[in-house]
Amino acid sequence: MSATQTSSTAREPFGTRIRTWWNGLSRFQQWGLLIPLVAVVYLLPLLNFFPLSTEPGTNYEIALFNAARMALLAIGLNVVVGQAGLLDLGYVGFFAIGAYVAAVLTSPDSVLYGDYPWLAVVPIAMAVTMISGVILGTPTLRLRGDYLAIVTLGFGEIVRLLADNIPQLRGNQGFQSVGGPPGTYADGSPIFVQTDGAPWYWLTVTAIIVVLILVGNLERSRVGRAWVAIREDEDAAEIMGVATFRFKIWSFVIGAAIGGLSGVLYAGQAAFVNNQRFDVITSVLFLAAVVLGGSGNKVGVILGALVISYIPDRFQVISEYRYLIFGLALIVLMIFRPQGLLGARQRLLAYGRQAYRKLLGRSEPVATESPMQDSGKGVNA
Repeated sequence: MSATQTSSTAREPFGTRIRTWWNGLSRFQQWGLLIPLVAVVYLLPLLNFFPLSTEPGTNYEIALFNAARMALLAIGLNVVVGQAGLLDLGYVGFFAIGAYVAAVLTSPDSVLYGDYPWLAVVPIAMAVTMISGVILGTPTLRLRGDYLAIVTLGFGEIVRLLADNIPQLRGNQGFQSVGGPPGTYADGSPIFVQTDGAPWYWLTVTAIIVVLILVGNLERSRVGRAWVAIREDEDAAEIMGVATFRFKIWSFVIGAAIGGLSGVLYAGQAAFVNNQRFDVITSVLFLAAVVLGGSGNKVGVILGALVISYIPDRFQVISEYRYLIFGLALIVLMIFRPQGLLGARQRLLAYGRQAYRKLLGRSEPVATESPMQDSGKGVNA
């Protein structure tokens, strides 16, 4: 490294130096360093003491599960918003569909109730949400920007109103005794119960790890490169031969599947599903987690989800002002750090980090603007 590069590195902020060091590691080295962190994450339910504990206001283990569930939702929405650059305000609809499929198949209140294994219900719920993603995306993904946002907002409201008005979906009465995963302790008592959030938290964290691996592989594949091209300039991507419509459908389908999985976990832990949990405000909170953490950055959206879900449970005094605080935080963030708390890297090529480092002698830069930008207006001709 030359003297100029050394001087430039010394002047970089501490966060930038840490990021540069991290990006300079190989993938195997990164995973080796992440294993202890993952172990700490799994041990969090056992660390129920100050300053982590949310009690007595909120059950600590349930608060951890809610934060993990929000992180899973944020990862799914990040595929649509952060990777493909599609502004989706109705993501709560996929979350609701997953929860209702689980309730309809496993609750004794349902006309379709049967002794279905929970492990079979999960892929069914994800498949139904994926089909709904295709149904929503096929006629609407030729829209862009605000127009697409309005249509997706309407989709979320349609799902909620259908749950309210179709008698078989029971409206406010909802479904009780929704089924959960199998498993019992040595004494015969079930592992997954409504009052014990630790098993649900561990299950959700495991799901997050699996989803992160799969989504990470997608980002480094042809699909991920197509999403980045669409996000940056859809017209240019289409001129260069990218099947923009097909890859946008893929982003909706994959995001829907992750949202449906989170809905199944929510329904199982709560053991109750009705139409009151799937409103517009909930959908906006999902989007706020992505924007706050850093649209396009998987670790960033997890951080944003923790801020949105865990912080109000930890500090009960601010819980009733959460929307005011989040609104002010987003305004400040958009002014001083529009890329979010953790900005997305500008390149997502399969071997882009190694090639960039070899060519320029430093790690790839972090974007200074949010990837969630309006790439055009109106209908794609």
